[in-house]
Amino acid sequence: MDIESFVEATGREEKIKEVRQMIDRLGIEYLYLQFVSVTGKIMGKGIPADHWESVAKKGFQLVYGATMNLFTDRAGNYMGYGPEAAELVGIPEPETFMQLPWAPEIGRFYCTLFRNREEKVDPGAYLTADCRGNLRRLHAEFQKKHNLQLRMGTEPEMMWLKFDEDGKPKDGFSKPYCYHIDQFESLRPVSMQVIRYARKMGLDMIQGDHEDAPGQLELNWTFDDVLRNADRLTTYRQLCAQVARENGIFACFMTKPFMGVSASGCHHNMSLWTAGDDVFKKVGNDPDALPGMKENYMYVASGDNTFMPDTDDPQMPGALGLKAIGGVVAHLQALTAIGCSTVNSYRRLWDTGFWAPVFSDWGFQNRTTGLRVSAPGRFEYRSVDSMVNPYLMGATLLAAMDDGIDNDLDPGAPEERNIYEAIAEGKKVKKLPMSLGEALAHLEHDEVIQRGLPGEMYRLYHEYKSDEYARFMSTVTNWDNDTYMECLP
Repeated sequence: MDIESFVEATGREEKIKEVRQMIDRLGIEYLYLQFVSVTGKIMGKGIPADHWESVAKKGFQLVYGATMNLFTDRAGNYMGYGPEAAELVGIPEPETFMQLPWAPEIGRFYCTLFRNREEKVDPGAYLTADCRGNLRRLHAEFQKKHNLQLRMGTEPEMMWLKFDEDGKPKDGFSKPYCYHIDQFESLRPVSMQVIRYARKMGLDMIQGDHEDAPGQLELNWTFDDVLRNADRLTTYRQLCAQVARENGIFACFMTKPFMGVSASGCHHNMSLWTAGDDVFKKVGNDPDALPGMKENYMYVASGDNTFMPDTDDPQMPGALGLKAIGGVVAHLQALTAIGCSTVNSYRRLWDTGFWAPVFSDWGFQNRTTGLRVSAPGRFEYRSVDSMVNPYLMGATLLAAMDDGIDNDLDPGAPEERNIYEAIAEGKKVKKLPMSLGEALAHLEHDEVIQRGLPGEMYRLYHEYKSDEYARFMSTVTNWDNDTYMECLP
């Protein structure tokens, strides 16, 4: 069984003992056992720390539907799995143990999910509804096949909002002035607390700024292996929610809460490397008394970046990198269903004038295209926003790059013009989907990108998001009433 091989992996018993020593040293009383749902939500269970050794070997059980947020569809039926379905088994990964800096009595683990040991079909197998586990396995297959590692750096924009008199989040805390230090300073108590917590939890924070929407900040950390970066983005969201609670404001990851100003993106800067080595970064922690397992503070370094130019043209990526990007360009329309995953995502594309990408093309530092070379050696994937599930995004980008490398896909010449001017001059460019429904239709017909959603994952994602779009299409909004209520046909 996969589950037994995982539990009995070489070196795991020693890590379980090391975690026990850290639990005792840090005074940990309770443990959060976390996994990530199909939409990127953190799910899981909590247990007293006394039971660490037992749960490390046997795991915990939870209904399959937890991977679908345990939400119901329009008809009131549980999505993905009904109440008759078996229970999954979550096995905590000792190397992910981390003390929560805002709740020092609590320790956190990420978990890998499995089918129940007693199931009649594939007992104890990896659960393909586990987006995080899928990414790990797909990346391992990609590395074995191509001898290349996907490294990712994300740019998570989000907005800090005030509450109105009814306790609902409403207006941005600061004014929509991009890069203004005074507006950045107005949110300093928030941003500095986020940075303190993030560094404690292994995020090597490198820069930040005030963006051009009300209360909008972007704080960045060093790029890394695609899985570890996804874990850090998920951790970042979790700690932002905590900082908001501490400051009596609201951490908003909704893509487009306000019209007339920029939305919140989450650009993915990606590159493919040959093998490198993990290096330890203490990021402000005492290396002899870390608040978590050392693996949380590792970042991959060295290796050769195949996206770096291999000709005299400093703006042209290397030949292998171009093939990988050819795959991404070829599948941009289906990928948009993953990167722009909500109905609200497409407000970002329709509200013009704010640099949101709407065309399937690429260029060097060209923000009017879906992909750009943001600096020599890395591509910025732009058709992705603040609501993205980074595990699904990483897995489907791997599928697109694999197709590009296997089939020598050519992304075409880089577009140096403003894409709107290029179109006016006669260039034929595919437009990205402009609604969630359209994006899901492209995904439905793209078998390559579906390979990044293996096993049951595509079925689950399609069911969840199709229901979300159907709910939207069947809803009468204030706009409907304002526009049509007093019309005489």
